[in-house]
Amino acid sequence: MPRVEVDLRGLEPGSAPQGDQVARATAGDAVLVRGPVAALGGVLTALLKAGRTAEVPVAWEPADDNASTGLARALGIGTGAQRELSLVRDDHGGVLLHHGRLEPWTDDRRTLGRRLGLQAHHDAMRIANGPVTRLDVRPDWTAVDTIGVAVMTIPLRPVRRTRGRALQVASDPARVIRDGVAYPRQVTRWTWYADDRVRWRLQP
Repeated sequence: MPRVEVDLRGLEPGSAPQGDQVARATAGDAVLVRGPVAALGGVLTALLKAGRTAEVPVAWEPADDNASTGLARALGIGTGAQRELSLVRDDHGGVLLHHGRLEPWTDDRRTLGRRLGLQAHHDAMRIANGPVTRLDVRPDWTAVDTIGVAVMTIPLRPVRRTRGRALQVASDPARVIRDGVAYPRQVTRWTWYADDRVRWRLQP
């Protein structure tokens, strides 16, 4: 089958594509995705569920928002040859490409008033054990099977940064945001990990 094109340039900010919008991607020999980071993530999630990430090269025409521009730069879109890349997954069936965040489940948007009781381990390191403001996660595209984690305990204080393969969190009720899209339910446990058994193929 020729290359499948998945055009999601109209995807609303903060929204993930629906299953029927990305289902076609699993049937092609190659895929071209047009749209924001969440569009690319939706296609990779569909390929992962179909067991085809290692078989189907994925090209991406990013949107012009800041997240898309940043990820495109990190991935070297438009440069180089086809290559295999790490895939960062979570234990709720999603993938992470650019930025994940775990924050208090509250509508209080005042920065100083938002704290979250949390314990987190990054590989064998305990990186948090108590109230934090938020926890940020980013895939490290300069390394293999690596994610960077930043823990903010108090606003305007130094942020603790670590690098490793897997992050495990147990917390008070929290909101998770994956590449700009909020997970629909509060969570008290979450895992992000670079899966060393899975690769996806980028066609820059």
